[in-house]
Amino acid sequence: MDFGGYSGQAFSLLGDKDRFVLPPAFRKAVKESSGSRILCLTKHDRWNCLTGFGLSRRAEFEKQLDREEEMAFKFGREFDRETRSSQLNGFREVGFDDSGRFNMPEYLRELANIEDGLYFHGGGSFFTIWNPAELDCMGDDWAAAKAACKALVAEAQAKKK
Repeated sequence: MDFGGYSGQAFSLLGDKDRFVLPPAFRKAVKESSGSRILCLTKHDRWNCLTGFGLSRRAEFEKQLDREEEMAFKFGREFDRETRSSQLNGFREVGFDDSGRFNMPEYLRELANIEDGLYFHGGGSFFTIWNPAELDCMGDDWAAAKAACKALVAEAQAKKK
């Protein structure tokens, strides 16, 4: 089966042993992309969130660098290919169990202000992982994601009671 990308939304509360759960739809897609239970995590380059993806995305990085370099040249902007390559390839590989449980590295939690809940939002070849409070600071073009996040947080809190 070909990897179909990441779509949809989900929410995970911090659980026992300081672990989060990679939601089922995202877990399935990461397994398809990685061929194993390896989740790649890094800080998003512009937003105050994390980016998640499977190992197969590495094959796209050189083409992405080429596109970004071409666009920078076209618009007369600076582009440091080495820095951008380091950003793309500086991800952390995190294993998860069959139930999707994983430990978030502390430095990544700090970079994205992660606290006790994660909002997952599909983005095609990657997905974003947000502290709901950080997502709430985004502009109007994130209105649908904010609404989904709010509903999923309320649902998770109601189940917790």
